[in-house]
Amino acid sequence: MTKMSWIRSSKGTALVVLLVLSLAAAGTAAGLSVTEQSVPDEAEAGQQIEASVVIEDPFVDTTNEWTLEGNTELVDDSATWTVTINDQGEEIDETVYEGQNFSQLLNSANGGDEVVIEVSGEAPSPEGAYSYDPPQSFTIYDLNRVTGNSQTDIPNATQTVHHYTNDSRTARQAIDAAAEAVNESGSSGARSTLNNSISSFDNGNFGNAEDIAQDAQSEAESAEQSQETQQTILYAAVAVVILLLVGGSVYYWRSQQDDYGKLQ
Repeated sequence: MTKMSWIRSSKGTALVVLLVLSLAAAGTAAGLSVTEQSVPDEAEAGQQIEASVVIEDPFVDTTNEWTLEGNTELVDDSATWTVTINDQGEEIDETVYEGQNFSQLLNSANGGDEVVIEVSGEAPSPEGAYSYDPPQSFTIYDLNRVTGNSQTDIPNATQTVHHYTNDSRTARQAIDAAAEAVNESGSSGARSTLNNSISSFDNGNFGNAEDIAQDAQSEAESAEQSQETQQTILYAAVAVVILLLVGGSVYYWRSQQDDYGKLQ
């Protein structure tokens, strides 16, 4: 009897745990959601760019009041945020902030079923933080939710953008071309030269990186051409051997036929 009671108790506990996990999962799924985003893939340092993100149902998880915070790495004195609150497709509030950070209190009593956040400004310079792979990038927006003393990231509401200078882009294009040639050739020597080019890029030596990349591409193309020449010679040699074998077989067959005729 005791054992059976323990089994029933265990099953009951398991059901309670599953129920709690299900409710937790449902709560997570019903949380804030980003429905639209518009973000540039890349930007040149100093270029004016903009991005936007839409958050629907800001009070879906029954929190009646919370603070929306935003951060950007766009150039500080150029950064501008526009936060628009819509309700049933109608704009009910719009607030503009200047600078890299903003904070806005949201309250369900004021209405609103959609929050549109737009940010614009100048893309910053990488300032020595260059990287070929992965490409150097900056945060164009990072949105957080603050409730009381608790701050949490809003899912999918952080985006980065690859940024570059004219020199870094030219060097990257040279490395890209060299990498393609190296991959096709399979040359270990050319790959070593390519790695040196990437190292120069990461150190911000773009002119040197471009020159070395061109050397790597030349090495790779020469190696591939040499391989093709060797393959051509090999195929020619195989063809000659086949012709000799065929010719020898034909000669042998004819000599056998002549010997058979003489015997008759």
